[in-house]
Amino acid sequence: MKELQYLNKYFAKYKYRFLLGILITIVAQIFRLFTPKLISKSFKAIEDYHDQNLSNELIKSELIQNILLVVGTTIIAGILTFLMRQTLIVMSRHIEFDLKNEVFKHYEVLDQNFYKKNRTGDLMSRISEDVGKVRMYVGPAVMYTINTLITFTIVIIYMYNESKILTLYTLLPLPILSFIIFKISVIINKRSTIFQQYLSKISSYTQEIFSGIRVVKAYSLEEHHQKNIINLAEESKSKSMSLANVQSFFGPLMVTLIGVSNLVVIYFGGMMYIDGTIKSIGTIAEFILYVNMLTWPVATIGWVSSLVQEAEASQKRINEFLKIEPEIKNTNPNHSIIKGEIEFRNVSFTYEDTNIDALKNVSFKVNKGETLAILGKTGSGKSSILTLITRMYDIKEGSILMDGIPLADLNLYDLRNSIGIVPQDAFLFSDSIKNNIKFGKENASDEEVFEAAKKAVVHDNIINFNQQYETVLGERGITLSGGQKQRVSIARAIIKDPEILLLDDCLSAVDTETEEQILNNLLEISKNKTTIIVSHRVSSAKNADVIIILDEGKIIQQGSHNQLVNQEGYYKELYYKQLSEKEVQ
Repeated sequence: MKELQYLNKYFAKYKYRFLLGILITIVAQIFRLFTPKLISKSFKAIEDYHDQNLSNELIKSELIQNILLVVGTTIIAGILTFLMRQTLIVMSRHIEFDLKNEVFKHYEVLDQNFYKKNRTGDLMSRISEDVGKVRMYVGPAVMYTINTLITFTIVIIYMYNESKILTLYTLLPLPILSFIIFKISVIINKRSTIFQQYLSKISSYTQEIFSGIRVVKAYSLEEHHQKNIINLAEESKSKSMSLANVQSFFGPLMVTLIGVSNLVVIYFGGMMYIDGTIKSIGTIAEFILYVNMLTWPVATIGWVSSLVQEAEASQKRINEFLKIEPEIKNTNPNHSIIKGEIEFRNVSFTYEDTNIDALKNVSFKVNKGETLAILGKTGSGKSSILTLITRMYDIKEGSILMDGIPLADLNLYDLRNSIGIVPQDAFLFSDSIKNNIKFGKENASDEEVFEAAKKAVVHDNIINFNQQYETVLGERGITLSGGQKQRVSIARAIIKDPEILLLDDCLSAVDTETEEQILNNLLEISKNKTTIIVSHRVSSAKNADVIIILDEGKIIQQGSHNQLVNQEGYYKELYYKQLSEKEVQ
């Protein structure tokens, strides 16, 4: 129960609802216990009728009165039970809501290294499956535990007051019932866990295949994957049948053990009635009803134990993530004004997960309103510079300054809000094109959306779609071509109107003519903005104020286009190579 202690703060938060649920449970059980008493009283009245020759009208009147009281108290008990569920189960839904929000909020503040080390499926499982199992603990498990304790306490007091000896005989089979059900519940729990694992495998496999369906079709691998999914489904079916076989014992076992308990009451109660220990047959009937009232709470002990075990395991997995401290923290709660001057001083950076030296002693400065272009071979560290500017990672060697202030000393959220970034791999959400563009500015008007799309040279493509800007994209924007995704992503950055614009090889999938149009528009947009362009094309970099060339994390050339094109080196070779390719085209 150690891991579940984390949830105590939620019980404290909803303490009034929790205490009200307990109070309603107590009152509901008291009203339920009227029925056995009234039935016992009715039997006693019938016996008195025969023994004392009472009038028919008197006995009928008493029986009708008892029947009405049974109906009335049962209805009240039912209403109170409904209110109990509404109070305690609804409380569990509130706790589930709060816990999911807490987990999601924590996911949002965790850094890039965390997401490199953990699979998306596992993260989804913890916020859905694990939180769901925890809800079963704070809801049904807590509710039935309270209900069982209160029912046992009140019923045993009533039974004890009627007959101490018969109470002892009545309770003898119940621990056996509880033990057997607990053992079956443990087996069910194990087999259910295995079955859930296979369901997870099927879900993960099918999700991966559906995401890469174009590759599967291109390589004509449909039959191969069909066989794989059939094998997984057969294994899942086998585990499901194994689970169903155990579950099928549960109902008959309950009926058998309830019958045994009733037979114990009838036999020993009958013997006690014969020898005069019990004065009325109604007492036996009353005890039979008590047994049936106790049987279900006892039966739930095994089930509740299983729920608690599952919740303990799930909460442990959740706690593991909640205890992880983000490496990137906002150390400045005060508002920071970002102007856009960026300076790297002797920055070296190594990715911890791969131990790759991305940058080695890199130094440069970009003044507000200037444009810096970064060129170099694949893996030379170009994208790493942009990643560090957005403070997705913290450096250990050198310093990065924004307006003369170290990045770590700035308000993290103000820093990122001042940046508009177009990543190399454009990510679009499964939403309308309009909302994907408005992701950069949620309250943007339609006119602003259209204008941003025009500047990104994607407006004409969008209006040719049937639903135009209301076109809903597939997963990761699969509805659009690579060039269209890049341009929508550019429009998203443009509409934000940030102080700093970071473009990470975001024109690689567009043709040279479209690239030229976008670059001309960006020249106008980037006035008074600090712009950094990462590219493999000289055409994207030639208008920049400063160009740096990276090779294996080091700056090997730096200067303007005119300066570099007149120097022997990588830039000049690349320029004439791409120029000749353009002429051939």
